[in-house]
Amino acid sequence: MLSRQVFRAARAAAPQRAVTLRAAPVRSFAAAAAADSQPPIAVFGLDGTYASALYTAAAKTSSLDPTAKALSNLNAIVDKDAKLSQILAAPTLTAGDKSAIVAELAKQAGAGGETVKNFLNTLAENNRLGLLKGVCEKFGAIMSAARGEVELKVTSAQPLDSKTLSRLETAVSKSQYVGQGKKLKVTNQVNSDIIGGLVVEVGDRTIDLSVSSRIAKMNKLLTDTL
Repeated sequence: MLSRQVFRAARAAAPQRAVTLRAAPVRSFAAAAAADSQPPIAVFGLDGTYASALYTAAAKTSSLDPTAKALSNLNAIVDKDAKLSQILAAPTLTAGDKSAIVAELAKQAGAGGETVKNFLNTLAENNRLGLLKGVCEKFGAIMSAARGEVELKVTSAQPLDSKTLSRLETAVSKSQYVGQGKKLKVTNQVNSDIIGGLVVEVGDRTIDLSVSSRIAKMNKLLTDTL
């Protein structure tokens, strides 16, 4: 697991705690953000601020696609390793620890080059490595908007097979919920709490066809009647 590799890297850096990060990564990152095109949509929160700055920095260096791939890789890694989030958010990390962690994360990202390294260094220097997952998700939303994609999130009690997802994609793509010329980005989220059925989210619209929703409506009807 990456959390173990990150922990080892931080421990290995312990004797060199006096080592600092690269000179002025915050300034160079901010300058890139200010000098180029703005994101196609607004995303909010501190993680949204970093995601927006990363988008404009990547646009300036013509590295949007590799940066998007790198952040997708990092997001998947954080999702799979619960301990990693705890390590990244630890307030006791020294400059040496952060430098070692950034190097390991950049290596695992596998793409993005200097833009991603600079971004990670910026998070580290500002004690914001704990925001990594949120930044990855909001950067993904910005990229989807830039590509003309509409997110189709299908929540089910069990994973859906590709054939079922394909049918849903075809049906929704012909509906009024998807604008002309837009592409659907399909994801399947599993949540056993819905018991059965589906919850379909298209952009900012939600269609709740779950069994749990039907039960809740039935309970409300019975309560109101009695």
